[in-house]
Amino acid sequence: MTTSSAEPAGQGVSLGMPQLPAPAYPDDVRARLEADAKEIISRYPGSRSALLPLLHLVQAEEGHVTRTGMQFCADMLDLTTAEVTAVATFYTMYRRKPSGDYQVGVCTNTLCAVMGGDAIFESLQKHLGVGNNGTTDDGKITLEHIECNAACDFAPVVMVNWEFFDNQTPETAKRLVDDLRAGTQVSPTRGAPLCTFKETARILAGFPDEREGAVEASGSAGPASLIGLRLAKGETPARVVHQRAETVKGEQPHEPSPTEHLSSHDAPQDTSASDPAHPAGPTAEEGE
Repeated sequence: MTTSSAEPAGQGVSLGMPQLPAPAYPDDVRARLEADAKEIISRYPGSRSALLPLLHLVQAEEGHVTRTGMQFCADMLDLTTAEVTAVATFYTMYRRKPSGDYQVGVCTNTLCAVMGGDAIFESLQKHLGVGNNGTTDDGKITLEHIECNAACDFAPVVMVNWEFFDNQTPETAKRLVDDLRAGTQVSPTRGAPLCTFKETARILAGFPDEREGAVEASGSAGPASLIGLRLAKGETPARVVHQRAETVKGEQPHEPSPTEHLSSHDAPQDTSASDPAHPAGPTAEEGE
């Protein structure tokens, strides 16, 4: 017996038969989404530019980007489903299968990894009983390893629905996911209070976060991340102390002088543009 690929995975044998057309949204859902989509599209001089927020919009409806959602985006923007699929499958922020209420991402880029990110990710996989991009049976947590989130001075970092939880350890990370599964209120280290993944997707689609105090909540990069900016402005940055460091009682913190540098990486180096002994010559043409 042969079956079409429209059957659930693992049932029957697919011979590459074309999928049936994506089912349509119910009329009331489509009408609501069309009103939101038109508002999004009106913000852009070219409708095609609205594709990314529209994908967030349909993700907010079902928790992931379905074939129905992609067909809806194609209809609204006069695109082919192939064009929409190419974008939806390129960006990892768009989920292609049902996901949890809380997307827990562990940074495993170099600095976070050596500071303990790899250990956190391994411990959470064992603790939750899921692999990368796996979702717990209760539908609460989807675990994934993620790339750098520009929070290296707070390494290792865990993100939940794109909100920061800084300076984590395997134990604090396990406590975090346990609280999320139990429905206990948890607060990010900085940034807005947590909301569900669907609610986050709607905010990313460009609609205001109407929760009380959410807009006023803020967070920024730490001192170590901002040193380069301050040096570029000609400022003398204060001594950077790691988040976990403790001041020794009675010890006065060392303040660098204007000519003192925090590390050899901050010291000015002779370059072809600044060294009179080795000035930059004219750019050679190819082949010269």
